[in-house]
Amino acid sequence: MITIALAKGRLADQTLDLLEQLGIDCREIRGESRKLIFTTNDGAIRFILVKPSDVPAYVEYGTADIGIAGKDTLLEEGRSLYEMLDLRFGCCRLVVAGYAGRKINGITNSLTRVATKYPNIARNFYAGRGESVEIIKLNGSVELGPLTGLSDVIVDIVESGRTLEENGLVVLEEICPVSARLVVNQVSLKTKHDEIRKIIEGLRELTEGKADDSRN
Repeated sequence: MITIALAKGRLADQTLDLLEQLGIDCREIRGESRKLIFTTNDGAIRFILVKPSDVPAYVEYGTADIGIAGKDTLLEEGRSLYEMLDLRFGCCRLVVAGYAGRKINGITNSLTRVATKYPNIARNFYAGRGESVEIIKLNGSVELGPLTGLSDVIVDIVESGRTLEENGLVVLEEICPVSARLVVNQVSLKTKHDEIRKIIEGLRELTEGKADDSRN
């Protein structure tokens, strides 16, 4: 049996769309239920529904063989996993944002304050440039940081940029692109190699085919 950890919400729905195209029965997990664990009728695959930020932990510790999570979650958690495939949905950007024209290189303030849901990503980003910053961990609307004076800038994911625009903020720097990624437990890739590879290659064909169609 292969166990797949899915992040609750849109990422899970889009993943199931692809898995169904591979002939995997996802009817039970699609139904109205409060269950968190589902098994296909043939017993070949078990799904566990978890909080998005928990997917890497379930995979690293081997509770799940495969996980689907956003690149932002993987970077923030920093778990020991094999990232095997970019599924090319859930696309957005991880950025530094704030007021237009604001210097963020430590000249205007002795220590730049950064509000974010991603403290590890923010800390690593600035440390990689040799900059010291004060990280303020927020769980809600991080855009409020600059608006209220709590922070100078924010580090967050941006899709359309509409929320930033409506609050008078702009993207100052892009850290990296973000999309859904398939990750695998390091031991499982060896012990269940054939079964896992079959799923990966099937999803690869689907995602690359969609990418080719979008370019035509």
